[in-house]
Amino acid sequence: MTTSKQMFSTVSSEGQLTVEVKEVEVPAPKDHEVIVKIEVAPINPSDMWPMFSLGDLSKAELTYNDETKKLSAPIFPGMTGAVRTRLDQACPVGNEAAGIVVAAGSSDAAQALMGKRVAVLSGATFAEYTCAPAQMCLPHAENTTAQQACSSFVNPLTALSMIETMRKEGHTALVHTAAASNLGQMLNRICISDGVELVNIVRKQEQEEILRDLGAKHIVNSSSETYAADLYKAIQATGATLAFDATGGGELASDILTAMEAVLTKDVTGLNTYGAPQHKQVYLYGGLDISPTSLKRAYGMSWGIGGWLLMRTLSTLEPARVGEMHKRVATEIGTTFASAYTAELSFEEALTPANIHKYNAKKTGEKYLINPSL
Repeated sequence: MTTSKQMFSTVSSEGQLTVEVKEVEVPAPKDHEVIVKIEVAPINPSDMWPMFSLGDLSKAELTYNDETKKLSAPIFPGMTGAVRTRLDQACPVGNEAAGIVVAAGSSDAAQALMGKRVAVLSGATFAEYTCAPAQMCLPHAENTTAQQACSSFVNPLTALSMIETMRKEGHTALVHTAAASNLGQMLNRICISDGVELVNIVRKQEQEEILRDLGAKHIVNSSSETYAADLYKAIQATGATLAFDATGGGELASDILTAMEAVLTKDVTGLNTYGAPQHKQVYLYGGLDISPTSLKRAYGMSWGIGGWLLMRTLSTLEPARVGEMHKRVATEIGTTFASAYTAELSFEEALTPANIHKYNAKKTGEKYLINPSL
């Protein structure tokens, strides 16, 4: 069909990270596949590890000219073993994007998408074109912009799947950390709409204000002098026994479990060796804090901490339910699932160390797009 500029990340066995833009052939789509001409692709926190792995970005160098288009950085000393499964492999990057279907296979599902603007989840979206199965595309209304459509999967489906996990496991309310993020704002809108009680944990006053403007009822600032008491009150008011933690490290998960246990045992008298019988669960789904997860074990014996991933959660749901979730995202992409962006970057700008420093910081309220046409 044509060629496509596409971004790849490689970690060499010699301990060197290379993120480069290559010219590749666009394949002819198979019967069930489509070719999407990418308009914009969001840079999500989940893209950072595939892109930069354990590279020391403080030592990154960009070479971008007519012959070479790449970022190079050394892997931190002694760390290549931690990424041994990907050594010397050029890995495509970019989870999701929006674009126009310009070619389609012979199946009815693929042909139905021809010429439409779709959100696509291919794992190779930092490119001019991507090939994906038709079922990994979400068609949008004609008046939906590419900027609106491009974030249709990772954050919206994560927020919706958190609610699905809550209901499946028998909980009735949620706690969410890094709660003023793009994902956190979506989760707030869903919970308000669906009547789910939500405790929002943030770190800054301005983040409290973001959530308050959205109508959030329970906001806890972890930097406040009254943090522990505020967390207890919010969990008492909601009855939350399930939390999703985007930070991963530090004592935040332990703080949440401690507050849950304190609420559940506030009226207990006498010997209480094993704590409250109700199960308390914290899922770690992010790594904003890369320090070890610290547990103080002050919450009885009915608790759990584990990892949580979107795609594995979706695989446990009935296909019809996942379809309903997709339809809701498409219908509410300009409201419940709306996203705002800081800037659109070209391939070269996305590989510039100064810009990497900005979007790799994962600051609340900041989100960047890659626009292959720039």
